[in-house]
Amino acid sequence: MPPRLNIGSFARGIRYRAQRQSQWRIQPVIRTAIPRCRFYSDEKDPPVATRSKRIDSQSLPVVSEEAAKMAKITGTEGPELEQGTPIEEVVKDDKEAISKLPKVMQNALKAKPLDSTPKCSRSYSTTTTPTTAGGVDLGLVDFNLKTRPEVPGVKFGLPTLPIPKDAHVKHRYDPVVDQVTNLLMRHGEKSVAQRNMALILEHLRTAPIPTINPTRPLIPGAPPPSHLPLNPILYLTLAIDSVAPLLRIRSQRGAAGGGVALQIPVPLGQRQRRRTAVQWILAAATRRRHVGSGKGGFAQRVAQELISVVEGRSGVWERRNAVHKLGVAARANVVLPRKR
Repeated sequence: MPPRLNIGSFARGIRYRAQRQSQWRIQPVIRTAIPRCRFYSDEKDPPVATRSKRIDSQSLPVVSEEAAKMAKITGTEGPELEQGTPIEEVVKDDKEAISKLPKVMQNALKAKPLDSTPKCSRSYSTTTTPTTAGGVDLGLVDFNLKTRPEVPGVKFGLPTLPIPKDAHVKHRYDPVVDQVTNLLMRHGEKSVAQRNMALILEHLRTAPIPTINPTRPLIPGAPPPSHLPLNPILYLTLAIDSVAPLLRIRSQRGAAGGGVALQIPVPLGQRQRRRTAVQWILAAATRRRHVGSGKGGFAQRVAQELISVVEGRSGVWERRNAVHKLGVAARANVVLPRKR
């Protein structure tokens, strides 16, 4: 016998969906717009956020303006607002304020009594910015008409002639410093040579006072040894000029006959003598022992060699004496031009 059908359980298995309402809604004809304006924008008394027009929010007036208002109320003569009120007139009746003034103003108050008439120029004023009237400056600065340039169109005046040699950008250094810097330069690195030159001068400036050897004196007119560290450029120039040779030896083949070279002494100019001396000093400095490491090692050795030259301990002196001795021995080989 087939089972009975339960209608209730059959109905629970079926899903029912409610009837969908219409998507179109009736909109009202008149819309109420939301106001987007501030109700206090047109009011005479703004809120607390903007208090710029209120009397209690305004800044206090200047002493001169307050004194002018009081004079207007009382009917008396007040101070001039264009030039300001001097401090002396403000504190003339207040002894405590006078005691706190600077010493200059106290002496000025004791020297002469205050004058009630206004002055055109005041030493101390309460105004912060100078005023101009009719093209004339009424501020604290007194412009002297005599300091104006005489040449029209020139603001700072013309340079004085003749122009000095060191005014040119290429000749702004001392000639000895410039020549030594060029001889220190390697592979065109001028900045490295300038740095080494600065280290050399710094080492000469901080070095102790040298001891002069009487057997190897410096050039005549040299300052005392205690003055040399004070002027390192003079120190450098003195060391170079003292060992600079006066001549060089030129070898001329076949001049003596039989293919024998003839030694002929040739005098040198100042720049040539300094160049030879610097080359000797640099060659002696490269043979020195390294004292420390870093970029300034060679500059320190050159400075030590310069100090040893001034003190007469360097081997450059023997080299200079050998050249002079050979030049004196070969002075007979010098051929002078015939006199007309």
